[in-house]
Amino acid sequence: MKQNEVINDLSTADLMERLEETRTQYVKMKLQHAVSPLENPHKLSECRKSIARIMTELRRREIESNK
Repeated sequence: MKQNEVINDLSTADLMERLEETRTQYVKMKLQHAVSPLENPHKLSECRKSIARIMTELRRREIESNK
């Protein structure tokens, strides 16, 4: 199952929780990368993209609820 399909199936509360977890994970990885290089630095961009996907879905739901 694609990540986009998983995001669409989650409730809004679950998305908010996942967004906080992902942001925390991103900050930790960014700090680790600043101190010593990560084994796979591509994970930083994957994490940023995941945050953007979640925020996009939350915004889409907000717009739908206002209609």
